[in-house]
Amino acid sequence: MSDVVVTERRGPALLVGLHRPAKHNALDEAMVDALHTVLRDAATAPCVLVVHSTTPGMFVAGADIAELLERDADDARRQINATLFDALEHHPWPTVAAVDGPALGGGCELALACDLRIASPRARFAQPEPALGIVAAAGAHWRLPQAVGLPMARRMLYTGEVLDADAALAAGLVASLHAPDALLDAAVGLAERIATRSWRALELTKLALRAHRPATTALDAESQAELFESDDKRERMTRFLDERERRRRERDATTGARG
Repeated sequence: MSDVVVTERRGPALLVGLHRPAKHNALDEAMVDALHTVLRDAATAPCVLVVHSTTPGMFVAGADIAELLERDADDARRQINATLFDALEHHPWPTVAAVDGPALGGGCELALACDLRIASPRARFAQPEPALGIVAAAGAHWRLPQAVGLPMARRMLYTGEVLDADAALAAGLVASLHAPDALLDAAVGLAERIATRSWRALELTKLALRAHRPATTALDAESQAELFESDDKRERMTRFLDERERRRRERDATTGARG
């Protein structure tokens, strides 16, 4: 257990709770490192991973933009998030994302790295990276088309189109919708259903399905390395952070006035 990731075993399900509520579970290196540790430990005995947020109405707001602003080409080539999502994909047994809130950028890619996704009506999915002067280099270029088809993936990546829960269900991005307070139990129920199968057969099935993976990782890394050094990226991310701070100050002022 760490400060930012909380685990709990429920029968065949290992609940992996993302716990960075003040940052809307934005993925920083500390969370990435904690998740790597969880994945290494989880691979020692059969389990279905269920990735969720410990905070209602939240999944993962994306990568930590303040960290991304400071990353350079060498950081891009380290493939920090992509390596984590590949490790999640390579968990020997099936994985489930329980999405109760925004799954944006790296959050959407995290959900895509899971074998199955279920959601609450509060879920939203988007890949806004090009608006920040970078690319979705942690798997969206191939996992998203596999999940929703190439035309929808193009719309999400080119225009920033956001899929709400109903649209995500219609597109096949999520398998089912559940009330927020029933979502985690539904994920555990799905894990229990999966666990009625042979663990070894599930492991080999995952290996077979991974054979369809395209090899785009090197192109993603080099594209990101170029963009991480660009003035355009720095300007766009700085504007994003400034705007977020402005909205926070306005919320604080409104809350203070009401108090």
